[in-house]
Formats: sequence, structure tokens, C-alpha cells
Amino acid sequence: MATDYLLFVHGVNVRESPRNEQLRNYVYADRLFALIAEKVQAQDPKRRLKKVPLYWGDVNRDSLSELRASLQGASVWNNLWFRDFRQNQLIPFAGDAALYISRHVGSLAVEQLAQQAIAGLQDYQPSDRLHLVTHSWGTVILFDVLFANRWLQAEVPESGRRSVDLIRRAIFGLPPEQSAGICLGSIHTMGSPIALFSLITITGQNHEEGSSHDLSSGFDGLLSHLERRLPWCNFIHPGDPVAWPLEKVIHQLIDHKSGVVMIEDVLTPGSGFLNLVGQLFQQSIVSIINGGNAHSSYWQSEKVAARISQIILET
Repeated sequence: MATDYLLFVHGVNVRESPRNEQLRNYVYADRLFALIAEKVQAQDPKRRLKKVPLYWGDVNRDSLSELRASLQGASVWNNLWFRDFRQNQLIPFAGDAALYISRHVGSLAVEQLAQQAIAGLQDYQPSDRLHLVTHSWGTVILFDVLFANRWLQAEVPESGRRSVDLIRRAIFGLPPEQSAGICLGSIHTMGSPIALFSLITITGQNHEEGSSHDLSSGFDGLLSHLERRLPWCNFIHPGDPVAWPLEKVIHQLIDHKSGVVMIEDVLTPGSGFLNLVGQLFQQSIVSIINGGNAHSSYWQSEKVAARISQIILET
């Protein structure tokens, strides 16, 4: 019996070793994986699923702590509004994103991702399938690692190039060993800002050498080796300010092979009082109060789990 591997990549502000002892054994993907497994095995009890959660946020924890300390030491800090939101939401989001883009911290992150991914996938068999489930900035990181040209440049630390090479070799259809690796069964993005990064690609197309951060260039090799159409679900909570549609964007980037990818933007409902407030004032700035709740809602969503499980059963 084949095994379906679900590889999860989190967004910003997720750490592998929480300082809170009550959360020490918590894995961010636990709830969503349990929902998916329950739905898959309800229809096919013999179907085997394996969870592979990756972590990358620890590599810049010290840098963010130093930044917080510097900001809190400013004479005007106590006069600023929404300090908790600044410290616990804005700083981690901007910090994780900005530091990953740097060659040094980005290389540290992909080293960590490569070690975890290779360990999680080491027992795969030729008949197995890999399903990518990514959230927020994690969607950008994964596609950067799989497809971006910047990792081929000499300025990138050798450890980073080597780690990216290991990850790409592990997936069937990606160079440098396109005929080896586990077969990609489906892609699932949740609360993804990838659409915004398509601007890098569009800008790069105006120059002969293109852009080193082009997230689409590596698609050609992967899509050329797929034996069937690749399902891609992009989950969007209507109140999530980070989530953007991808259907038209991705097809524009890979126009000559657009028929190979079945990309679908899927709206997901929320719940709770804040979600109700957001619905009532959806075109007003008031709706932003539900933004954080909406952005994290995918990890507990029955609809997300149902759609992913359906695709797994069809592969």
C-alpha cells in the first residue's frame, strides 16, 4: 500500500521549541493533519498517511529578540499604540520575512529545512506521493527553495546551495536529477502572499537576465516530467489580508504549460465573534480586527481538511 506524505511548511512567528512548557509537545500542523487523516481513512481505512512538519523560524530568534529589546528601550515606546500587536505580530512577520530574503539567514533556514525534509522522506517508495501544505510566508519559502534562481548564484553560501540541491533532488521532476525522487501529488497553499511576489517575476521579464528571485522559472522542469495534471488548491479566508487569489497569476507565469496545473482558489469560512464582526463590516477598516484570526484559521478548518483529503484520495 502506497503512503501519502504530507509535508507542512509554516508561516511567520512559529517556533520549534516553545518556551511555554505546556506547549512543548505541540506541533502546529497537528489539528489539520488529524482532520485530513480522519476524512481520508473514513473512506479508505487502509490508506497510509505520514506527517512531515518542517520548522524554519528558530534561525533568527536571537535577532528578533535583540530588535525587540532595542525598540522597547526607546524613550517613546510606552507612548505608542497597540504595542502588543507591534511586538507579537508585526515584528515577527517583517523580521522573519526580511531575514529569510538575506543570503546568510536564508541559507541557515534552508539548511534546517533540508535536514528535516530528508529525514521525514527517507523511507519513501516509488509508489508513494508527496502533498505540499504551506501557510503564509511558508508558501513563499517553499517555492523559493524549489524554483528560485538565486540559489544557483555563487554569492550564496555553499551550505545553502547544497541544502537547496538536496531538497530539489528529493522531488521527482526537479533538476538536477529529474527522474529520481518522490512524486508530487498535490500542492496546497493557505493564506498565501505569492501573488504579490509575482511582481518580481514580471519585473524580471523586462530584463535579459530576469530576476534571481523569480519563483516561477523552475516550474518548467517539474511540469515537463509530470505524468498527469497537478492539483493546486489555494485556500483564502475572505478576511485574511495576507491571502491573495492565485488562479490567474500562476497561469500567467506558466502560460505555455497552464493546462498541466489545476489551480483552484477556494474560499474558506471562519467562525466566532470576530469573524461575525468582520463579515458585518467587510469593506471597512473595522474588519481588519479579524485579520489575525482569519489568517490562522486554516489550521483548524474542516473545509480545508475536506478538500485536501478529497484530492489525496483521487491521486
